[in-house]
Amino acid sequence: MTENEISTIIIGLAIQVHKALGPGLLENAYQECLYYKIKQRGLLVEKEKLMPVIFEEVKLDCGYRIDLLVENKFIVEIKSVESLTTIHLAQTLTYLKLGNYKLGLLINFNEILLKNGVRRVIND
Repeated sequence: MTENEISTIIIGLAIQVHKALGPGLLENAYQECLYYKIKQRGLLVEKEKLMPVIFEEVKLDCGYRIDLLVENKFIVEIKSVESLTTIHLAQTLTYLKLGNYKLGLLINFNEILLKNGVRRVIND
């Protein structure tokens, strides 16, 4: 399955979660529900995947975690904030680079229409 196919599936599942819960909850509620829906769909998914930082050939566990890693190649970062900022995009892109992943989604569930809170992030 390609990253684009995974992206389409995840967006559809996120919409289902958002329709059921609406905006205004904490990130962990959306994360748990989306994790459940992804597992239910039969995809391999890990939550709170450790993301070490490698500096001068030293692996540092700094406590960074990817919210969801799907099929060992696609990251999903979940937010529930007033609006996404450049730092949210930068964080997602950094995770893509550190893990050598090509594509991810940054999803802000705190939107009236979820499509306004979905950003595809590409590691080129």
